Formats: sequence, C-alpha cells, structure tokens
Amino acid sequence: MRASDADRDRIADMLRDALAEGRLTAEEHADRVEGVLAAKTVGELDVFVRDLPAAHAGRPAAPAPDRPTAGAVPADPEENVVAVFSGAVRKGRWRVGRRIHAYAVFGGVEIDLSEAIFQHQQVVIKAFAVFGSVEVRVPENVSLRGAGGGVLGNFEVHALDSPEAEAPVVYVDGWAVFGAVEARPKRGKVVADLLHRVHRKVEKGLRKHV
Repeated sequence: MRASDADRDRIADMLRDALAEGRLTAEEHADRVEGVLAAKTVGELDVFVRDLPAAHAGRPAAPAPDRPTAGAVPADPEENVVAVFSGAVRKGRWRVGRRIHAYAVFGGVEIDLSEAIFQHQQVVIKAFAVFGSVEVRVPENVSLRGAGGGVLGNFEVHALDSPEAEAPVVYVDGWAVFGAVEARPKRGKVVADLLHRVHRKVEKGLRKHV
C-alpha cells in the first residue's frame, strides 16, 4: 500500500517520542526520519519503528487540526515558488505546508521561514536552481538538514540540530546546475511559540499518567 503524508507524520511522531524518551540517539533519529520521508509504501515505513514500543501499542488518535493564527497566510500542503528570469520571495507571517518546491531558472528564489508558522514537524524543501539561486533561511531553534548536488554549481546546507525534541525539522534537497542553492539559519530569529509547544507536550504526557 502506498504511504500517505498522514502515514509519514504518524511514524515521524513515534520517532520523535522515542528520541524524547531516550530510546533513540539524535543520529539514529535523523537517519530514520530521512528514511521516512523517502519511503514509498506503508511497509517501508513500519521498518523504522518496528523495534519501538509505540509501534505495537496501536495507532494514536489523529491530532486536532491547528486553529488559524491571526495574521497568518494559509499554505497548501505542497507549494511552488517559481522564478524564471525574475525573483520570487516567500517571507513574513505565513503557514508552512509539508513540502515546498522552489525553482529558479535565470532568476532568484528566497524562502524565509524565520517568521513562519510551522504546521508540521517535518518540512521538505525541494530546491532546483538552473543559472539561478535559491536561498533558504530558517529560525535558529529548528533543525536544518539536507543533501543535494551541484553540476558546475554550488549546493550548500548549513546543518543545524535543535536541542528541543519538539522543534520542526527542515530538510532541503535538490540540484544546482550552473547556479546555487544555500540553506542556513538566520541570526537572531527563533520560533516564538516553540517553548509553548514543548510545555503543551509535557502537560499532555502528565495527563496520560494521572
């Protein structure tokens, strides 16, 4: 059976909880999450959690949908940012979907997540620069990972690991052909509600044990 985004989110939540409980190291968690994002079938997803207790305890209830945030611009689960002989910018107070596709052809794309509202813990940015550039900026308290390639171009991701298990993880991959793709943290910018998310997670855990 082909895996859906909801299936991937469910497995990613199990891995996140396992990291917080000390069942996985940060490196193991990162490797497994990357595998989850690349998995095509439900069977491939189950491999990443079959040695964890959560996989044998039944599926957790689906989380309640996030309430709209005042001043935030909604985003589709997949969004395209395209610049052809031009420039395209995505920045400010906006809700980030699961996937963003950035295409820069003889142009420039700027994706700034420093003030964005993260609806999902895992965000994937597919960046393709052909005689152009794609710049990605993230808050300093999220995790940033990625891997890509360059053909007479430069593809560079400045990896960043957040100390908080609840922090969003941004993955950047793709290609730079006679162009450049760069992803890095933006100095002085953080996810403002991250601490609130962590506290909310702790409160839920305490209620389960009462």
